[in-house]
Amino acid sequence: MIRFGTGGWRAEIGSEFVKENICRVGQGICDLMAEEGKTGRPVIIGYDRRFLSREAGEWLAEVLAGNGVEVIFLHRSAPTPLVMHTVKNQKLYYGIEVTASHNPSIYNGIKLIVEEGRDANVETTSLLEEKIAEISHIASIPFEDGLKKGLIQYWENPFNDFLDDIIDVLDMEAIRKRGLRILFDPMHGSATYPLMVIFYTARCTLDIIHNDKDAYFGGMMPAPTENTLQDLAARVVAGGYDLGIGVDGDGDRLGIIDRNGNYISANEILVLLYYYLHEYKGWKGPVVRNLATTHMLDVVAKSLGEKCFEVPVGFKYISSKIDEVDAILGGESSGGLTVRGHIHGKDSVYAASLFVEMICKTGKSPTELLHELQGKYGKFEMVEYNLAFAPEAKEEIVNTVMVERKLPEFIKKTSMISYEDGCKVYFEDDTFVICRFSGTEPLLRIFAEGKNAEQAQSYIDAWKAMLNL
Repeated sequence: MIRFGTGGWRAEIGSEFVKENICRVGQGICDLMAEEGKTGRPVIIGYDRRFLSREAGEWLAEVLAGNGVEVIFLHRSAPTPLVMHTVKNQKLYYGIEVTASHNPSIYNGIKLIVEEGRDANVETTSLLEEKIAEISHIASIPFEDGLKKGLIQYWENPFNDFLDDIIDVLDMEAIRKRGLRILFDPMHGSATYPLMVIFYTARCTLDIIHNDKDAYFGGMMPAPTENTLQDLAARVVAGGYDLGIGVDGDGDRLGIIDRNGNYISANEILVLLYYYLHEYKGWKGPVVRNLATTHMLDVVAKSLGEKCFEVPVGFKYISSKIDEVDAILGGESSGGLTVRGHIHGKDSVYAASLFVEMICKTGKSPTELLHELQGKYGKFEMVEYNLAFAPEAKEEIVNTVMVERKLPEFIKKTSMISYEDGCKVYFEDDTFVICRFSGTEPLLRIFAEGKNAEQAQSYIDAWKAMLNL
């Protein structure tokens, strides 16, 4: 069965991610478009630099063309935010990105993007799953025939509008005056070109590592975490750079290294950018986070006379809430964020550019800015525990946590418990712990945030002890 999680359909290459299933997804999308009466506009297909990504994009294009659907096919790998931006700008009904985002190299997947450049919601993906399950015949024509018939068209340079929209809202003069030296790690992914253009245009000195196409991502997870950016951190210090920037394989998650080699986490990036936009740029409004993201945002927002809204895991919930409450910013602890007025999905290109602007405008390093905020609002530290599990083990854990609703004995007094997305326990000192299953991988995830790492770890240890992990 082909199932779409919080980040689309993802599967192991050679096991489930094979041509037959990829074509079934393509036919399902065509059947969905026909039922909805949304076949009158082309579908843009993009792809990252993973193994089989371009080929899978071509197979999808062949199926769409075989069903009479026009396809805009990108002639080079592109980050997911570009495809989302194009769907929004060109007023398309659908877009497709072939990617497994930050998953291990043995995975690939398909992300469906809908009108206004949004992640497909659960209702849409559930209907798509039904269409895929009902397929008895797949219509397809060879890629070259699609080109000859005009059903498939290459888009040679799709980046212009995307880049211009970001550059237009940045204080490029402030960045030019500062002249930062930046070391950039695209993690063998597809976000190299747009960030190169932006930083060269802003007269930054930009050096790049890990820019070659490598289906194994150098043996690392293509996610900008403290562990995977250790090489970047060492090189930033050795080379005397002002900043290190890392982005994931499809360019929607961001990691930062400061000039001293310190890793600036996704939670810290969110807090810094929200405070910068509100206090330095004068943007007013609330902030949105998912339920596994730092509560420091809540504390900062409250001090500014604003509110922090919590939503389930899945960026579609963040983008919807941003629109609903006119929030300045929305993001998640895994490294994705977007800003009011930009696309409705996470974008490391815009986020990294805005982060550089913040450093140049304030004249302070990320760590200096973070220490200032921690002095005002206190320190928050997050710890994460991931457990791979066998399918038969999941049922037992679900029964314990979600049906019987058993809880560990915690050292802190609880203030609230939520079962909206897994089990989240809130404590009276603004800390929390959440136990939930990943929507993209066969993992049990436990996130805990405390006033220090020891407190956060105690929450995780309590869950592990109760679940015999």
